[in-house]
Amino acid sequence: MKQLIFVVEDETEVRELARQCLERAGYVLRVRESQHRMFRTPGLDVHVHVWTAGSNDEQRHIAFRDRLRTNSDDRLLYEVTKRQLAARDWATSNDYAMAKTDVIALILQQAGQP
Repeated sequence: MKQLIFVVEDETEVRELARQCLERAGYVLRVRESQHRMFRTPGLDVHVHVWTAGSNDEQRHIAFRDRLRTNSDDRLLYEVTKRQLAARDWATSNDYAMAKTDVIALILQQAGQP
């Protein structure tokens, strides 16, 4: 699965981006939070996250991404964890996401994020 991250300046831009670009391209809105939207393709093979610029979540996701790009041990840990979890059946995607929480927290801590 691929993930894309966009950062926008405010909520109006989030809604505009969703309406004009992503939904026309066939993406479906799956998560609607105050500073975050997540869209998926109908095939569920691509997730697109849209964050409000400067939000804590945006900073954490970028720190996590950068840590994986620069630290091979953390990258391997995350890869092995995801592969093991992906081999299991989950009642919901949230259950799968929660199962990754401890590993993600560890990597974020290594990246200097609370």
